[in-house]
Amino acid sequence: MGLLSIIKKLREKEKEVRILVLGLDNAGKTTIMKRLNGENIDTVSPTLGFNITTLELDTYKLNFWDVGGQRTIRPYWRNYFEQTDGIIWVVDSADKERMNDCKNELISLL
Repeated sequence: MGLLSIIKKLREKEKEVRILVLGLDNAGKTTIMKRLNGENIDTVSPTLGFNITTLELDTYKLNFWDVGGQRTIRPYWRNYFEQTDGIIWVVDSADKERMNDCKNELISLL
């Protein structure tokens, strides 16, 4: 899972990529995905489980898996790793109080 695997997959005929969007709860994962998809972000609610957003860019199909970040869901993040080509880690830079929690969760994933 990394840049080279993404590049390799993009060269394949299928050109379909699966990317996990992870981070602590209320970090803005769903807001980012809705904004990228051109959706309204006025009423974003916490993600329970996951949402899949598919964006097509030229001949590429990008499947973003926005996975909930609540403490009770975090132990299940690894279950989504199979056939995943990359991870986007979202950080709420305004939430200074949880910055260490954010760092520790990312370290535990790696």
